[in-house]
Amino acid sequence: MLRPKKIVNLSSAILFCFCSVSSLSFAQADAKSPVGPNGILVKSKFGGQIFGFDIDQNGSEGVLAEALTQSNGNVLAAVETFDQKSGKILKVVTQTDTQDDFITLGIAGTSVGLFEHEHVISFLNVQRTFNVINPLSGNKVTGKWTPPIGKTHLLNQVSRTQGSTNNAVLAMDNSGNFITWVFSSDVAANTFGPTVKIQDTLDFGSVPPPMAYDTETNQAILGGGDGCFGCFPVIGLADLTHGTFSKFTGIGFGFVNGIAVDSEDGIFVTTTEDDASVEFYTLATETGFTVVLPNSGEDQIFSGADVEYDPINKLFLVAQPVSSSSSSGSSIYVYDTNGVLQETLSGFSFSNAFNVIAAHIAINPSTRTGFIDGPDTGVTEIQGFSY
Repeated sequence: MLRPKKIVNLSSAILFCFCSVSSLSFAQADAKSPVGPNGILVKSKFGGQIFGFDIDQNGSEGVLAEALTQSNGNVLAAVETFDQKSGKILKVVTQTDTQDDFITLGIAGTSVGLFEHEHVISFLNVQRTFNVINPLSGNKVTGKWTPPIGKTHLLNQVSRTQGSTNNAVLAMDNSGNFITWVFSSDVAANTFGPTVKIQDTLDFGSVPPPMAYDTETNQAILGGGDGCFGCFPVIGLADLTHGTFSKFTGIGFGFVNGIAVDSEDGIFVTTTEDDASVEFYTLATETGFTVVLPNSGEDQIFSGADVEYDPINKLFLVAQPVSSSSSSGSSIYVYDTNGVLQETLSGFSFSNAFNVIAAHIAINPSTRTGFIDGPDTGVTEIQGFSY
């Protein structure tokens, strides 16, 4: 007579555990933040246009630069840190009230904020220096960064690579020769690798080529090409150990708008201007395939822009200034490394129409959150999102 009772109790216990686990699973699923805009807005403290921003993937802060032209003709320029969770400005790190500007170059290495100071001496005579905030959470300038470029080259990009010792840096000739220089740098230590001078001005000098940095191969991957409508892009590979350069013909059509790399798996992704497509490449074989952005019909107006990679969740995020998945505004698409669409995020506005610095996605993979320019058309704020 005891056995049936034990069996009944065991069944009840199993049923209870099953229900409890199921309830917990549903609760966990319900607790996941909805994808898309999350209601967090970061507004520049003085109401000026934002000249670049980034967020710390190993911390809780972000950094931005802003500039506001005043009635007296001076420019109120500032570099500010902000809280990723609330969007609140935490500290004005530095500011000027002259003709000077600041440009945020990004977060380098581990939590090292990097920005450029453009000091106007006279008309067309600008002195450019570079400052670090190390760590970003210290909210103060801690030193200089002195890249090996002279007055004939303007620093164009520092790779959005966080957590590794080095970043790739790209500078372009401003004297009319259009020679592109690429080199690596340990920003925190203020050290630099060999400079790769790219003489191919047709494919890599007509416009600044977007760049990604492969930390495994110590290569900078550049999206080049002459940009003629319907022409293939050209992919450049700068070996930052030996200072050599090679290139190969890419897929898709037109200029490369954005590029990001999954260094661990040897995969990089681009967006191209003429065909609203996303290209997935295997670096070792220099081959790949294209994925057309949803509902775009390969129409140029729906082409993608910036691409960023999430190394924790192994996802590529693609910005689309003119959405083909929403009746208005902009979208972000989330792909896995096989080119399979995972999520579509809408409700943004980052048209690039009034941006001095092109719109880009900044992400924090550990929290699956990020920020993108907009929605204010005056580019005075950035918008938070979850994915």
